[in-house]
Amino acid sequence: METMTVERFIAAPVGDVFAWLTTTTNYTRSSLVLRCRLTRRGQDAPYGVGAVRSHLWLIGWFRERITHYDAPHATEYVVERSLPPARHELGRMTFTETDGGTLVRWTTRAGIPVPLLGGFLTRHVARPVITRAFGSILAAADTALTGGRGSGARPPAGYR
Repeated sequence: METMTVERFIAAPVGDVFAWLTTTTNYTRSSLVLRCRLTRRGQDAPYGVGAVRSHLWLIGWFRERITHYDAPHATEYVVERSLPPARHELGRMTFTETDGGTLVRWTTRAGIPVPLLGGFLTRHVARPVITRAFGSILAAADTALTGGRGSGARPPAGYR
């Protein structure tokens, strides 16, 4: 299993960023995402706890279930099924309000379940592909929410 994290600062209010990134049908604005559907609504919000979403990305198909939803601060999910098959322990997005915008941190813990080669494939194939896909979705959110004005992969100077 590998832990992969991608961060991006988006110059938009935390509530707007949270809403855009938890509404996964928006992900099709990334060239790496072909289709996203909400197949079951969550308990207190469409993409809240218990929601099931289905994603078809260039890297595969994923059925995910939302396990934690704390608007506008965090959401977590697990991948219940995927093609190609993968092990998945955690998917988490956190949203931190900063001066001038929001820092998004997207973390997943996953692996490719192939005897002997799984660790190598996860580290050298899955990690770069997954982090690129996450980065592409975060860039699409940035463009949609700000028109790309002054946002980017790093938070403003002095953050943290």
